[in-house]
Amino acid sequence: MANKFVEELRWRGMVHDIMPGTEEQLSKEMTTAYIGFDPTSDSLHIGSLVPIILLVHLEKAGHKPVALVGGATGMIGDPSGKSDERNLLDEKALAHNVQGIKNVLSRFLDFNSTKKNAPVLVNNYDWMKNFSFIDFARDVGKRLTVNYMMAKDSVKKRLSGEEGSVGMSFTEFTYQLIQGYDFYYLHKEMDCKLQMGGSDQWGNITTGTELVRRMNVGDETAKAYAMTCPLITKADGSKFGKSEGGNVWLDTDKTSVYKFYQFWLNTTDEDAEKYIKIFTFLDKETIENLVAEHKETPHLRLLQKQLAKEVTTFVHSEADFLNAEKASGILFSKTFNEDIRTLDEKLFLDVFEGVPQAELPKADLDNGIDMIAALAAKTNFLNSNGEARRALKENAVSVNKEKVKEDYLITNKDLINGKYVVLNKGKKNTYIIKVV
Repeated sequence: MANKFVEELRWRGMVHDIMPGTEEQLSKEMTTAYIGFDPTSDSLHIGSLVPIILLVHLEKAGHKPVALVGGATGMIGDPSGKSDERNLLDEKALAHNVQGIKNVLSRFLDFNSTKKNAPVLVNNYDWMKNFSFIDFARDVGKRLTVNYMMAKDSVKKRLSGEEGSVGMSFTEFTYQLIQGYDFYYLHKEMDCKLQMGGSDQWGNITTGTELVRRMNVGDETAKAYAMTCPLITKADGSKFGKSEGGNVWLDTDKTSVYKFYQFWLNTTDEDAEKYIKIFTFLDKETIENLVAEHKETPHLRLLQKQLAKEVTTFVHSEADFLNAEKASGILFSKTFNEDIRTLDEKLFLDVFEGVPQAELPKADLDNGIDMIAALAAKTNFLNSNGEARRALKENAVSVNKEKVKEDYLITNKDLINGKYVVLNKGKKNTYIIKVV
């Protein structure tokens, strides 16, 4: 089998560390490889898109992907990259989170496929729940020295007090042993030879390869390999995957499709050029042409538009992308008044999230609301009637993006979705009247 997998990841900038022999193994035969997902929430955010995409690339290259949900390791918490001990979840919360993550992963990998390299979904709680502490200490703890475990960066940083850390409990110290045992178990039961993850996982992953070796002493065929991808960053050094409202999630009940689409659309040129390689499946030639075209006409934001289209379609659907694209263009549409009425209420509210709102009783519209009242007296959008009057005289006020004078009355015909009116003062100030 041609080793197109690593080649593909390399030009996309998705290889950070790779253990010697990994490429040879992938070139030799269909290889089973796994990535673990921590159930710290009942969904995954866009930081988890990279490992998901790694598994999709792996499957496309003819190898067999295994997605592991950490029902057992989630009870302990991974110390990698953390300065504080995680809060431990109870079993009910953990079971809820595990199910949520399984649902997300099932959108990208077909665990019901009958192909030879069909993806597999596993939960490490299934093999850890009946493992007694004494057996674990004898069979696993005996294989690795404390010196070996303490040499890992994730442990050293915590014990040295770097990054404001407060030390490390025995519970978290054992995390790498349990993750290492996962690799040994999958190696034994599924002939899984490769573990992948983010670069912050290198220590945990190599503990796994070492454990496979030491628990199979004398068996030269017991090979285990490791590969990591870089942690994604923004060009300005800020954390990837967060917007002003917090994490950007893969589930619509946590992050709407519109907001998801906007996140990608608003990336900088520098980030878009990097992200289009990592987060899309477009081929090298297509991406290179797109980058060149973008550099000639950066104001058209071709890279950002294509990136937003590809990722939104991959994570949600083409129909969701088209809706988000339409909503995104409505604010600048020449036919705003018609177009805005085609959005459902949820999408309308997504588009105008954070815009100042005032509620007025429906009865007020029976005789019409005059513009001074709509801007000041009844809503306090503007500080005074005088300020409202000046804005109207300067022809700076519009209702549903159509300019109005002081004598205009807002009536039922102006309502969008039967309850909203969009007011603008100049280009930058938008207000919403909600009729209740």
